[in-house]
Amino acid sequence: MKQIDLNSDLGEGFGPWPMGDDAAMLSIVTSANIACGGHASDPETMFKTVVAAKANGVSVGAHPGYTDREGFGRRVIPMEPDEIGRMITAQVGALQAMARLAGTSVSYIKPHGALANLAARDDAVARAVVAATKTAFPDLALLAISGTRVEVQAKAAGVRVFSEIFADRGYLASGQLVPRGQPGAMIEDAEEAANRLLKMLDTGLMPVIDGDAIPLEAHSICVHGDSPHAVRMAQAIRSKLEDAGITIAGFLSAS
Repeated sequence: MKQIDLNSDLGEGFGPWPMGDDAAMLSIVTSANIACGGHASDPETMFKTVVAAKANGVSVGAHPGYTDREGFGRRVIPMEPDEIGRMITAQVGALQAMARLAGTSVSYIKPHGALANLAARDDAVARAVVAATKTAFPDLALLAISGTRVEVQAKAAGVRVFSEIFADRGYLASGQLVPRGQPGAMIEDAEEAANRLLKMLDTGLMPVIDGDAIPLEAHSICVHGDSPHAVRMAQAIRSKLEDAGITIAGFLSAS
């Protein structure tokens, strides 16, 4: 029987401004990528999201991104690789502290938005992400976009890494995601997304918009939590996968 993790980006509001239906998503997914105060979140939001994840038996992951709330971390902010490493370290450390207060722990790191996409194609940035993880958080795993430079650099450095595919994003032949705002970037139909995932998990090949399907490894599936259809999408995907005999279970742990 096949098994896969289902994750979502959560805790992405701040102050009195919520983002998405975290409570509903936490009843569906098995891993939560929680914003660490860079692209979104604040201490109270982090703490409450970690508490809710613990209550639902959901693995906690740190979701560091560019310190750019106005752009939601989806703009590349010019930084040297070493600066990126220190930014990631500060954000993950903040979430680790909140997790300790909540009586739980952070299990993995997943870069967010523009930072994740840049690291996916840029070896220097990928090495910075990997080095920060290995040096400051040696017990944590990385969750990397499948087939990209972070995955390669993590394996080369001996950092535990899991490969992620996206339920609701289009792919390029390079293995990178279609940039937001371009045709084919987003998949909004839950049935279409679920059927694409089933085919990919069966064949190991991911359809792309600019060529033949490409081989990707998949340990976890991401459904973005900030879209209006996120809960419906996550519910449909989980149901469809389970009906096909695939077990949805988290395995992104620090142990």
